[in-house]
Amino acid sequence: MIRYGPAGIPLSCKGRTLKDGIEDVHNLALTALEVQLVRPRTQFVPADEDEEAGQTLDTLPPESGFIVGIEREGEIIYARDEPIMEEDNLIMLLVPPTTTFGDLAKLGKIARRHDVALSSHTPYYMDLTGNMEDDKEAALTGQYMDILLQAGIITDALGGDVVVTSLGPYDERLRTREETDENIFQNLSMVMDSWQEYGLKPKVGIEVTGQTDVFGTADQIFDLCDQIDGVVPILNFAHYQARTGCALETSADFADVIGQFAQFGDGHVWSAFSNVEVDRENCYEKVLTPLKKGDLKFERLAEALAEIGPDMTIISCSPLLEHDAVYMRTLTERVLSKKAQKALKERKKEQAKAEKEAEEAAAAEASASEEPPAEE
Repeated sequence: MIRYGPAGIPLSCKGRTLKDGIEDVHNLALTALEVQLVRPRTQFVPADEDEEAGQTLDTLPPESGFIVGIEREGEIIYARDEPIMEEDNLIMLLVPPTTTFGDLAKLGKIARRHDVALSSHTPYYMDLTGNMEDDKEAALTGQYMDILLQAGIITDALGGDVVVTSLGPYDERLRTREETDENIFQNLSMVMDSWQEYGLKPKVGIEVTGQTDVFGTADQIFDLCDQIDGVVPILNFAHYQARTGCALETSADFADVIGQFAQFGDGHVWSAFSNVEVDRENCYEKVLTPLKKGDLKFERLAEALAEIGPDMTIISCSPLLEHDAVYMRTLTERVLSKKAQKALKERKKEQAKAEKEAEEAAAAEASASEEPPAEE
């Protein structure tokens, strides 16, 4: 099955709530939605002794705001079922996906009822390249690790499948690329340890990136997936096209790269698509563009999809968002329809040929039976 959907609430959605977005996606006959958790600013607020003590993240009232975690004696707790104590500080998300944390489970049920698969995306400036043994770097890197873990807590409550993220840039003024790669591995491993501690079900999806000075080639991501449980690759076609200097030209090129990504996780391929203008000489992504303009041909991808029929989610990150998500689905359906029509014609042709051969054989047999016996 191939699911299509937008990266965020549809632009044409009159309401701007996540519930409105899920319903609009369904009304557009789309079946996926990537929740944008890209503004993760938080602040600590003291727990209210009367209203909040004894409550959990799921049961806090709307007046408390969107509380994503608890700070207790210097320790951060993200367990949804942890009772709040009077002395606790609460971690409030200032730009939340919905009014309260408790709303998330309800929205997840609405999404499942409408057959809309949910995922999420962390901020685009994530940076897990710091050395956690260096006090100066550990504070900032720890914040990014917290952001990723908070996205996991939220996505798990929604019943989402994957949290999409990037891992950070190279800065050779601070460390070598090899040292950066090692830091990323260590930091992501720590995040996944916390992921398992809290029993989070979504995968962590590492996205192919569009610049060579940022961690995120396909091979780098595949290595992480091989070494760390719960990590899957995210095939961002625009980023991949930029990093490879426009390697995706034919339907066979698309089929090949989809096959590579399908080897991980449970075989489902999570992906994002937008067209893109590429600096081919420097393998650099210049700008994302609508589907009909750029250095990618979705028609070739549609041909590959019709040929191999992958289990796949394609999120539109095009400037035209849901318009291009619908257009991608339509183009794929056209290719599938043409393929089905061609197959039907071939079957009819083969059937007609078989019928003709049967008639000729029957006529020959009848002719042979009507010949007079030979004279003695």
